[in-house]
Amino acid sequence: MRLPLFALLSLAFAGIGAAQAQTLKADYDVSLAGLSLGTADLSSTFEGPKYTMQLGVKLTGLAKMLTGGKGAGTASGAIAGAIPQPAAFAVTSRASGDQRTVRMGLTAGTVAAVEIVPPIDEKPDRVPVKEADKKSVVDPISALLMPALASGSLTDPANCNRIIPVFDGAARFNVVLTYGETKEIDKPGYKGPVLVCNARYVAISGHRALRPSTKFMEDNKDMSVWLMPLEGPRLLVPVKIAVRTMIGMSVVEATNLSLGGEGKVVPVSNRPVQAGAVR
Repeated sequence: MRLPLFALLSLAFAGIGAAQAQTLKADYDVSLAGLSLGTADLSSTFEGPKYTMQLGVKLTGLAKMLTGGKGAGTASGAIAGAIPQPAAFAVTSRASGDQRTVRMGLTAGTVAAVEIVPPIDEKPDRVPVKEADKKSVVDPISALLMPALASGSLTDPANCNRIIPVFDGAARFNVVLTYGETKEIDKPGYKGPVLVCNARYVAISGHRALRPSTKFMEDNKDMSVWLMPLEGPRLLVPVKIAVRTMIGMSVVEATNLSLGGEGKVVPVSNRPVQAGAVR
């Protein structure tokens, strides 16, 4: 388990608005084809436009025995307009005895420096990363921050519609989100409407062009992100991310969410459910 799990988690998250420091904590269960793989936890601190994030992933049970997989990452930067502008990103992942660390520095959305230890193997079919591919991008953890619309309801379907330009230090890709439907959920810490966004993966560079998995993901139409609204910081928090893989459906689903500070979960009574909601 290297960067792909972080890329999976990178399909969604939210925005900033208050001056007082706030901390959002989220715990997730991770499963594949109905089998539990482990857990992930995300802690994000917001102070004005600035943010810092810490993400951890731990495999358990048979998955841990087979791979020993785990990972941890951090990101920091500021929200400027519709997308985050990360300043620093670092991630270390370990699987089957191998470990890789990626560190990246950015300035105003442009990659300034990248260090990958050990380096990514050179392959004939790897699409070269151009300098233009390193501009106006976000790292995989900062990609979890999607500012809500400046006005209107947090459950406005338009909050789904966006393109997230991601660079993980080795590969450049877009995550394209579009509105699917609005559903209603009931889980610890929140009961109310969520936006269900359809997701598509678009490879740009740094990927292995001849790998079957690359074509599978580019053709994959079975991916979605469920976003829960939070007032105060105007956040859209992912409560569920589902991605069809070549061996089954991978699901990352929140088991607990909490926000310290003035931010609060939007009560269901304050946000009317949109057409298509499931009760």
